[in-house]
Amino acid sequence: MALSIDQINKVKCLLKDKIRRKLSDYSPESNNMPFHVRLLGKDRMALFSFIQSINTMLGTSVFEQVAAIIAESKFNRAISQYTELNNKISEQAQAEIQRIIDDLRTTKAKPNKPDEITKILSVSQRGNIKEVRQPRIDLFLESVDGTEYYFDLKTAKPNIDEIVGFKRKILEWVAMRGVENSRVKIYTGLAIPYNPYEPNPYERWTFQGMFDLPNELMVAEEFWDFLGGPKTYEHLLQVFEEVGIELRPEIDDKFKRFNASNE
Repeated sequence: MALSIDQINKVKCLLKDKIRRKLSDYSPESNNMPFHVRLLGKDRMALFSFIQSINTMLGTSVFEQVAAIIAESKFNRAISQYTELNNKISEQAQAEIQRIIDDLRTTKAKPNKPDEITKILSVSQRGNIKEVRQPRIDLFLESVDGTEYYFDLKTAKPNIDEIVGFKRKILEWVAMRGVENSRVKIYTGLAIPYNPYEPNPYERWTFQGMFDLPNELMVAEEFWDFLGGPKTYEHLLQVFEEVGIELRPEIDDKFKRFNASNE
């Protein structure tokens, strides 16, 4: 089994708590959609709105907390919503990041994250040091060998402008960490918890030219199996399914009431 009994129980408790809170607090949006309601029913429209709310919740808080639970057994530290990264950056590091971004956008250079990290860390303590907005990292890990991992979790399909912004942010994390330790072993990248294109491969081409794909992007199985070992992704899907089956009567009962209230 990829996940321990303790991890399974923690994930299940997290999911059930989050969904039950949503159910207890939930009231559908007040948008008047009379044609939709008469065509599909008030209960289905309410359920549709609830599903959208759950989708947002998964992407903004649940996945990163589940990731930290899974990584606990393999890493020395695993923290979601990590806010302890230094919020200072050197002017020379900022200038180096801008050069990297410009060279990538004009195709003067190809993405090479190890080389980019080396360049940024080499100037991370040079020039004026200034304070910037405190970053919030979706997932921070520290491995047994001391390597630090900083992940930004994304579920939406990004456009090119967003991709440039993502790249700049994860390079800035390197520079911020380098202010305190210019010799740190560090990884910064994006994690995408599931592949929205499945069963087709994830469309990684959208990141090509800006991201060093093998060293900056983990999708679905790559990410979860990195955190917990082989078959973690498959096992985690099974855990989510088990929670869904257990909660289904509660969810169905909640939304049957919307039609009953109109009878």
